[in-house]
Amino acid sequence: MLSKKQAKIFFLGGTILFMLIFIGMSVHSLMVGIPKNTNDSEINDQVKLGKQLWDKNNCMGCHTIMGEGAYYAPELTRVYTRRGEAYIQAVLTAPEGWGFRGRKMVKYDFTEEEVAGLMAFLKWMDKTDLNGFPPEPSLPAPLQ
Repeated sequence: MLSKKQAKIFFLGGTILFMLIFIGMSVHSLMVGIPKNTNDSEINDQVKLGKQLWDKNNCMGCHTIMGEGAYYAPELTRVYTRRGEAYIQAVLTAPEGWGFRGRKMVKYDFTEEEVAGLMAFLKWMDKTDLNGFPPEPSLPAPLQ
């Protein structure tokens, strides 16, 4: 059993130790981790325009990105790799909105510049290092 004084020293020592660890990890994240993982050097005016359009049109009201948002429509964090540029452009420029499996995306009258901005944003998002998110689905091998 610890005395009152020993318990106090143990508590303060542990608090100080873990506070220093937390500060060290925070500094490391800010100095090394965030710039490296986010490809911030590739953020240009088109990517910024795409992000502004993403927010302005409330895309998170239906889609998720990095696990945040609604679950009505597909997850778009790695959509550029999964579907490709031509598919994304077809969805964004569909003349009557994009319909898939009974769900329909709202028709947006995006200009060519806005479509390019959204595609640049999704391409940039595709290149961010999210430490394995979203995970690859563990699907069984197809029957032959």
